[in-house]
Order: sequence, then structure tokens, then C-alpha cells
Amino acid sequence: MDQDRSTDLIPFDIDLTVEEARRRAEVMAALGPHWDPVEVIRGEDEAYALLYSGLDAEQQRTYDELVAAGVLPGEGPGRAAH
Repeated sequence: MDQDRSTDLIPFDIDLTVEEARRRAEVMAALGPHWDPVEVIRGEDEAYALLYSGLDAEQQRTYDELVAAGVLPGEGPGRAAH
């Protein structure tokens, strides 16, 4: 008996909207009321500037090549980590 098994399948749907809302609420609760995303980004910018400061000529050349090749983000908008 060759029977098409796909007709035996039962639809199975899960709506994760409520679970996603709960997860996001838990993340925000864990971050606490004093979490400031603007301050976090400012701190990341300062750390990035410090990381690549004080390079010697060869290091700066290598850094510039990596930025030009798209391996490292350059300065300015859109420099968020990937």
C-alpha cells in the first residue's frame, strides 16, 4: 500500500509573541532602572578610541588598510559592532 504520508500531518502552529514580550521584559528588568543606552554607546566609543590610540606608523598603516578593506569599522556613524 503506497500511501501519501503528507496527508497524515497535523498542522502545528506556535505563536511566540507573548513569549518574546516576556523575554524582552525580563531583559529590561535585568538591566535595571539605571541602564542608559546612550551612556553605554558613549563608553563604547571612548573604549574604541583608546584601543586604537597611540599606534606607531606601521600599526597605523595596518589599521588604515584593515579599515579600507572593511575588516575594521572606520570612524563616524555606522561604526557599531557587527
